[in-house]
Amino acid sequence: VVTVDKRGTWFSEGSATYLSPEEAQDFYDVIEWAAVQPWSSGKVGLTGVSYLASSQWRVAELNPPHLAAINPWEGWADTYREVAYHGGIPDTWFWPYLWQRWGSSTTQIEDWRTEMQEHPFFDAFWASKAADFAKIRTPAFIVASWSDQGLHTRGTLEGFKQIGSAQKWLEVHGRKKWAYYYEPDSVSRLQTFFDHFLKGKATALDQWPKVRLEIRERAFVGSMRAEREWPLARTQYTPLHLDARTGSLLTDAVTASGQRRYEAVAGLPHADHAAFDMRFDAPTELTGHMKLRLFMSAEGADDLDVFVAVQKLDSHGALVPFPFYAQFEDGPMALGWLRASHRELDAAKSTDYQPVLTHRRSQKLEPGAVVQLDIELWPSSTRFDAGQGLRLVVQGSEINKYPKASAHVYFRHEDTVNRGAHIIHTGAQYDSYLLVPKVS
Repeated sequence: VVTVDKRGTWFSEGSATYLSPEEAQDFYDVIEWAAVQPWSSGKVGLTGVSYLASSQWRVAELNPPHLAAINPWEGWADTYREVAYHGGIPDTWFWPYLWQRWGSSTTQIEDWRTEMQEHPFFDAFWASKAADFAKIRTPAFIVASWSDQGLHTRGTLEGFKQIGSAQKWLEVHGRKKWAYYYEPDSVSRLQTFFDHFLKGKATALDQWPKVRLEIRERAFVGSMRAEREWPLARTQYTPLHLDARTGSLLTDAVTASGQRRYEAVAGLPHADHAAFDMRFDAPTELTGHMKLRLFMSAEGADDLDVFVAVQKLDSHGALVPFPFYAQFEDGPMALGWLRASHRELDAAKSTDYQPVLTHRRSQKLEPGAVVQLDIELWPSSTRFDAGQGLRLVVQGSEINKYPKASAHVYFRHEDTVNRGAHIIHTGAQYDSYLLVPKVS
């Protein structure tokens, strides 16, 4: 096992940069150095969680000749969209703090807070920190989770979808990433994978399904299922239409227009939210991507930040919590975010069920104008019994709030553009809906 103090951290020389082309080249050199040492077989494998996964994406793009296998275990891939700016809303806590967690420096280290101020849109700087999956050819065992909403869930699954490796496997769980990595069954699967590609041993790898998914019921309760692909080809994307008059999600289109107004400024006594509920009359599974289309306007403002959660309700209407962000156990099914001025879609990358934003420019709202917002909710998998329900929450601040004095590491979006009230328009010409991935 080789561990490395990367350039510019601790007592290494040079300046520290993160997920940069320079760092990827350093990683390449380490791999090629290790492969030719007298104690080496010449085959190198990579494994690790979080940054130790994200950095694998970057070096694997370079296809080092001696890199034989990779195991990205929950690591983001697009630093702008998945960490620094959720839906164009800047993270004010986790990203500016994170460099302190990754290693002090005796030289120089990237100043992320300043970089965020200098690069508010997706430009060449942020592109230099995003993985180009199509270039990756190395065999890969990729592990993701439904529970890392706001950090690793999206990028890990995008990695599996897009990498060019002919041999790739995906496992998605709903637990806490650090604990799951060290579970005996997880360690055993890693040994199977690496024994095959690093040692050439006969293993059970040939019997592995290409995809294994945990279908969640509640916290730490769910069942693993083998699949052939991701996203699931048999998914039936189904719109649930918002009815502002009743606070409902309906399977039929809403013909009567309605409005739901909420105060958008966090921390004020009148801060509010909008909720839309439905109940399932038969067992239902939702596994995959969700999209929320909202028609919205703002009172007295030329922009708005929208925070969205999809939650599970039990048969009594109580919230069913899930593991969340590696540390918490009161999380949602899925999260989404959008700053309205960043609503421009990338037509080449967007699909009917997954909107992808360009983040190239700001498009402010005209006074009183109603705008269409297509919001990506990060992938999830949840099973519902008959009588259990689904809740959509829309508000102007963080869905899950934790004290700033807490020792927990967590993202926050404290620098919002919100003021006054937001209005959600539903029905008739404003067909606001939640597109859900039904799987049978």
